[in-house]
Amino acid sequence: EAFRRDNAHWLADYGLFMALKAHFGGGSWQGWPREIAVREPETLRHYRDTLADDATYHEYLQWLFAEQWTALKRRAGELRIQIIGDVPIFVAEDSADVWGRPDLFKLDADNRPTVIAGVPPDNFSETGQRWGNPHYRWDVMARNGFLWWIERVRQLLRKVDIVRIDHFRGFEAAWEIPASEPTAVRGAWAPGPGARLFEAIEAALGVLPIIAEDLGIITAEVDALRLRFGFPGMKILQFGFALDNNPKYLPHTFDKNYIVYPGTHDNNTVIGWFNEEKRTGIEKWNCLRYLGADGSDLAWDFIRLAWRSVANQAVANLQDVMSLGNEARMNYPSTLGGNWQWRYTPAMLTDALGARLRELTVIYGR
Repeated sequence: EAFRRDNAHWLADYGLFMALKAHFGGGSWQGWPREIAVREPETLRHYRDTLADDATYHEYLQWLFAEQWTALKRRAGELRIQIIGDVPIFVAEDSADVWGRPDLFKLDADNRPTVIAGVPPDNFSETGQRWGNPHYRWDVMARNGFLWWIERVRQLLRKVDIVRIDHFRGFEAAWEIPASEPTAVRGAWAPGPGARLFEAIEAALGVLPIIAEDLGIITAEVDALRLRFGFPGMKILQFGFALDNNPKYLPHTFDKNYIVYPGTHDNNTVIGWFNEEKRTGIEKWNCLRYLGADGSDLAWDFIRLAWRSVANQAVANLQDVMSLGNEARMNYPSTLGGNWQWRYTPAMLTDALGARLRELTVIYGR
């Protein structure tokens, strides 16, 4: 009951949403009968009564997860391990968030998105990335001081020590695509809440331990927003060796307020990246010349480069620690299916790899 009280702003709607999802065969809530999809009061009361046991079960599962995760986080803290959690700027259309608070999203009279999120054409895709998430009605959120976002961040900070905000640039301006468009080519930049949002969250929660994922099309306004609140940004070493040899991703140009990665979950592994068919001889030459290496231990050359940079924190994917290739890639942006399937076994975590990481950590004071 205490858990229910502490999470009253979301738990009941979530429990009912999951019970309804099972009741209607597991599909998207957009396929439910209209009267429950648009939350007609009489229909809501009917299902709250008839599906009460199922909804309570899903609330119980959330309590059970919270208990187990709290124990895990406590143990991590005892071992001086910090947990970084990811919060994407947008939420899925098929979610309790959108179904439960349709007034906060740009939806039509049937609660279907009028515009959706994504990014325009970039290095990942010639047609851009059409994510499909509904856009926020920032004006509505602002009326009650961005309470929905304050509670979202508060919940996450109960579970993690540091929050990485995915697509930080969307808080300054985000790409809006008409929902009827099949790709992200046609769209427009829509202004975000900017500093007002983070001022409200900091007023409620204090100084925020946030990492800003500031990749992609970053303008001076996005940089100014990040710097105003002192949020560290991200540097991806692979980006420094493209044909334009962009120096902003090379360690000799870094300042301290960054997190550096050889590559993230959205990139190929280092070895996979180097061996891609599209990788040109110039790119490979730029890479090996900068590293002062012959490519025989490439993944660890990148890890060493990250560890010895001035960036406050350095993060390496486990696939790179294990010197794996394209077969171990985690995610292909703008694609559906086949992602997030790589797994490791305990036997792959060898003492030798641990010793190499420890050696670099000691050498570079990390």
